[in-house]
Amino acid sequence: MRLHPQFGRKHSGALKVRDFDFDIKAVEEDGSFNGYGSVFGVVDSYQEVVAKGAFADSLAELARKGRPVPVLWQHRSSEPIGAWSDLREDDHGLFGKGSILLDAGDMERRAYAHMKARTVTGLSIGYWVRESSYDEKTGIRTLTKLDLVEISLVTFPANDDARVEAVKFKLAHGELPTDREYEKFLREAGFSKTRAAGLVGHGLAEMRRRESDREETMTPALKGLSDTLAGFSLKSA
Repeated sequence: MRLHPQFGRKHSGALKVRDFDFDIKAVEEDGSFNGYGSVFGVVDSYQEVVAKGAFADSLAELARKGRPVPVLWQHRSSEPIGAWSDLREDDHGLFGKGSILLDAGDMERRAYAHMKARTVTGLSIGYWVRESSYDEKTGIRTLTKLDLVEISLVTFPANDDARVEAVKFKLAHGELPTDREYEKFLREAGFSKTRAAGLVGHGLAEMRRRESDREETMTPALKGLSDTLAGFSLKSA
């Protein structure tokens, strides 16, 4: 178990992310926009689904503390570019109004320009799992209580779960990527399709077996993989 730095609670597992599209038509001249950071009832590529009400406790606690949820750029905690307001659950999902701080600097103006040009079309939440249930028959995990940490603007929308950022984010937080993510990562790093598939089929499978009882911090095996992949010269996704 690890202590969540924002809420002071203990959580199992690693910080996770989920991606969704946002309504680009809602971007205003003052940098404001709106969209869904999460939708309910949709099974993602990790066989997980968010249940309605999953954010209720987290949103209530954030409201009590008067703490806004930051808008991050590509999940980079060092690059907050705005803040969210009026975050609430409806029948569809977690809806909010975001605002880019256009006067803050070049990064904010760059993000806004990409949103207007439709080269950035995704929202992605960073969250911790507090409670979930698993259906052994279907293999689907239902996330019933989540702590919301941030909502990012991301280059790629929901169903592109093979981007480099996803792999690097997971490794940085002690999580293993999916086979598809890892193979895509290796291909973009310059490995041939055969070599990439071989590494996924052997190295990642063995590491996943060893990490089945993963500790709360990054193990030496994961740290080694993270360091190795971080050394590659990657093109921007």
